[in-house]
Amino acid sequence: MSAKPSTTGGNGRNASGQFARGNRFAKGNPYARRVARLRSVALRAVSAQDLEDVIQVLVARAKNGDVLAARVLLDRTLGKLTEPVCEPDRVDQHGRALSKVRETQAEQDRANALLP
Repeated sequence: MSAKPSTTGGNGRNASGQFARGNRFAKGNPYARRVARLRSVALRAVSAQDLEDVIQVLVARAKNGDVLAARVLLDRTLGKLTEPVCEPDRVDQHGRALSKVRETQAEQDRANALLP
């Protein structure tokens, strides 16, 4: 597979690899303008306070045990997890490693407190 699309005739692309005029696939998204208009209407309709109110409801529901609300809240604030935080079979190893890191940090904090 070549790095650039072929610029020879027959594939419907121009010299820069873009769809050439007359290519049936070069029409783009026929709904793009409409979606842009609808988004702008939605953005004008929702104030910062509205958004804050919605988030506070999510927080309250998540604190009350609503797993779906917690997932939405965490996904939107921390980002979606792409891989497991740790392997289930190695939880103990990860716990011990974390304890060592915390102990080392505490030792460094104590040492820094003694410095003038």
